[in-house]
Amino acid sequence: MRLNSLQERVLALSGIFQAARLVQQLARRGRADVEPFAASVHSIVRIDAADTEAVYGGVRGVALGLQLLHEKLGGGAGGGDLEMAKYVIAMLQLEAALRRRPEVVDAIREGINAIQAQTGALEDEPDGIVPARILERIAELYTRTLSTLTPRIMVTGEQGHLANPQIAASVRAALFAGIRSAVLWRQLGGNRWQLLLSRRRLAAEAASRLETLRLH
Repeated sequence: MRLNSLQERVLALSGIFQAARLVQQLARRGRADVEPFAASVHSIVRIDAADTEAVYGGVRGVALGLQLLHEKLGGGAGGGDLEMAKYVIAMLQLEAALRRRPEVVDAIREGINAIQAQTGALEDEPDGIVPARILERIAELYTRTLSTLTPRIMVTGEQGHLANPQIAASVRAALFAGIRSAVLWRQLGGNRWQLLLSRRRLAAEAASRLETLRLH
């Protein structure tokens, strides 16, 4: 199906919301939902994907994000989550900072190309699996590039989890995925005013995509 611009923007925005929830899960409980995490990490290396769906390996790759988008922007009972909203806003702010630093963008692209060349494509891995070596390389690239920008994203959670190197690498990978989605959201014409003025429309489109997934 050929997507229209609203449908594509909703997928990208769902990618941001999904990444924010993954960061929250990792920081608070030391683990994240396996399949959404893998789909989000996969999206980082799909820098030349054919279309928006392909970035996430299909709509199902951002099913968690679509559900969150529907809940948080739709005005329903599941709306309140200030911590997750903080992460979403921070990712959008960091994307804006990234646009002003083309040399960092170049370094990220070079780093992703190197990850693909050195470790092989993530597409070759079984569903739901992100090898530790790839997580470590993505986390190192995040530290070397995105973490140098301001404002820095401050993650709150259980110190025991955040001090664990493997969990910390996973958090950085999830943040990286969120910013990748924020870049896509902007490229597709998304902006902060749409989040303020078109909340119900975005939520309704997310609900529509979820219903389509349920029918297949």
